[in-house]
Amino acid sequence: MEDVKAATGALGFGTRAIHAGQPPDSVTGAVVVPISLATTFQQKSPGVHSGFEYSRTGNPTRNAFEANVAACENAKYGLAFASGSSTTVTILHLLKAGDHVVAMDDCYGGTFRYFTKIATPMGLQFTFTDFNVEGKLESSILPSTKLIWMETPTNPTLKIVDIQLVAQIAKRHGLLLVVDNTFLSPYFQTPLDLGADVVVHSVTKYLNGHSDVVGGIACTNDESVYTKLKFLQNGIGAVPSPFDCYLALRGMKTLHVRMREHAKNAMEVACFLESHPNVERVIYPGLPSHPQHELAKRQMKGFGGMVTFYLKGGIAQSRVFLENLHVFHLAESLGAVESLVDHPAIMTHAAIPPEERAKLGISDSLCRLSVGLEDVKDLLADLRQALDKVSD
Repeated sequence: MEDVKAATGALGFGTRAIHAGQPPDSVTGAVVVPISLATTFQQKSPGVHSGFEYSRTGNPTRNAFEANVAACENAKYGLAFASGSSTTVTILHLLKAGDHVVAMDDCYGGTFRYFTKIATPMGLQFTFTDFNVEGKLESSILPSTKLIWMETPTNPTLKIVDIQLVAQIAKRHGLLLVVDNTFLSPYFQTPLDLGADVVVHSVTKYLNGHSDVVGGIACTNDESVYTKLKFLQNGIGAVPSPFDCYLALRGMKTLHVRMREHAKNAMEVACFLESHPNVERVIYPGLPSHPQHELAKRQMKGFGGMVTFYLKGGIAQSRVFLENLHVFHLAESLGAVESLVDHPAIMTHAAIPPEERAKLGISDSLCRLSVGLEDVKDLLADLRQALDKVSD
């Protein structure tokens, strides 16, 4: 990769996604990284090895995947984990009992569940607040605050947060800033370039992109943070299998192509939904109606494949709509080639108390679409026939 870079200059995203971390095999010349299933590696002398000793500590296939995603995030270091949730857990182990975290109020339900139901009883403290309300973030910082956790766009209401502004606040207070970049992927957004200390992904979503791998990854340019996380990655041991790394690495090779098509289809879907009489409101960063549309244009290189909207009515209307879709699958998760629809209040965000969901706008009429790569005319026809049944 360095030879290619020296010969051609700065490499584009697609080139990095296809080649980074994946030089041809030095023995066979294979252009695809092999799946290294070995759990242990021979040592020439006690403590003298060729870079690998035990597969939990390091694995050739995993190393290739970590290097690949790091290159795409403009990061020096990448660390892969068994899931997005285990990535979160490992990062939180940087803290100790009594430490405080300021988190975005509108975050993934699984993150909220871990913070409140698992990490809080273990002694960590959390404040959830809206980073888009001026002064809210800074007023939530305590003497014991050590970390800021944010998503942008948020899940599921697609709020956009100014990463550069939050990074300035974090640095002013000496805090670690972690940004969940799952919804956009590094193709559309690189938070480290905007001042974040750590960027995380649920690999399960866009990075892998095919609904057949559960995984997570964290990337950073901070050597000290990397060293601590590497120790925790090995010590906690929530690492992905070599086969999962192979599949995810294969998915990365088409990330740039997929993300362009996701965004193209999502824009058409969002515009269609805005025009339908049974839709109350559409939230998509690419629409001028989105409250942070101008920020999205500055901060992001594209608007992504997620569309959230409110039906007219309540749970009864939502059920009619959801039960009558055919091309869109009613299922949790997102970011894969097939289109999915989710009802956050019942499915992905059920862990959030009803009163908190109400504050965030996660109502019974809210539906979240992960717009896939099918022919967009088929997606629009599917949405039209299901929406029309709501008023039958």
